[in-house]
Amino acid sequence: MKYVGVDLHKQVISLCVVVQKGSQRAVVQRQRLACENSAAIGEFFRSLGPFQVVVEATASYEWFVQLVEPLAERVLLAHPRKLRVIAESTRKTDKLDAQVLAEFLALDMIPQAHRPTPRVRQHRALVRQRQFIQRRITSAKAKVRHILARYNADVKHLFTEEGQAHLAAQQLLPQDRFVVDQLLVDLTHYGQQRRAADRQLAEFAEAAPIAEQEARAVLASIPCVGTVTIDIVLAELGDLRRFRSQKQVAAYAGLAPKVRESADRRKDGGITKEGSGLLRWVLIQTAWRMVTKTRRWGLAYEKLKARKGARRAVVAIARRLLGLMFSLLRRGERYSQGTEILI
Repeated sequence: MKYVGVDLHKQVISLCVVVQKGSQRAVVQRQRLACENSAAIGEFFRSLGPFQVVVEATASYEWFVQLVEPLAERVLLAHPRKLRVIAESTRKTDKLDAQVLAEFLALDMIPQAHRPTPRVRQHRALVRQRQFIQRRITSAKAKVRHILARYNADVKHLFTEEGQAHLAAQQLLPQDRFVVDQLLVDLTHYGQQRRAADRQLAEFAEAAPIAEQEARAVLASIPCVGTVTIDIVLAELGDLRRFRSQKQVAAYAGLAPKVRESADRRKDGGITKEGSGLLRWVLIQTAWRMVTKTRRWGLAYEKLKARKGARRAVVAIARRLLGLMFSLLRRGERYSQGTEILI
């Protein structure tokens, strides 16, 4: 059996082939190829005979995995953060990185990363594009308000029909009027794009398999959880079966607290903020809505706030909300007033 480590970049790919001889490992072949030459890459792997291959789970790995998957006995994705031996190496080259991956594969010591299904990848693409558009809308609105604030003319209803009439009536300097007019054009354009993205997401949800439809119904039963939250949670979490507990899913979302422990001393810090920032953002936004609009969650928040302060309390509520979502989805149950929230 040959073990192949792959150091993949946008333009080039470095390959190292290792074989196991007793307790020793030996490099038998190295190769460096252009990524655009997929035919040569495929021919290289076909010439190896039986092999396993590992590549780090970077942003551009999918094309490579699809290329070698039909040829390999096993394809592994290495978790970049967990494979710190490469990142912390004092001598870091593409050749050495590929060799380290190959040797770890031969020892069966690769910390594996999750590979989303094609539907999850498509869902994430739509969800993240919608959020990209929404950020542009928020930024443009903030810039318009900033300009009007300099004239003491900002109003709460600025982006309603009445507010736009108010904006048109303001005596702005020509340069400021030029900027505002361009921002309003951007807002019109981004609004059209967001509506198109919403339609795409709605069509995507309509074509969902039964299991996903059931998951959407479970999440929709939770107070203050709307379609945007549902789409983000399902897209960013992917297959829930890979999580064994609520603690594990909280850690994946970056909502788990940091812990520093040495001898008999233990110090708890803030949350790790690892994983999907978009998932954390939507959970915290949903948590704020729940603590202000529902009595039960509001009481839980007030108790936490008295001990931890407002910001830590709402993060704790977001973590409990994620745990609740995970538990309900695993059991296929809908939310009810009797559902335990103090997880």
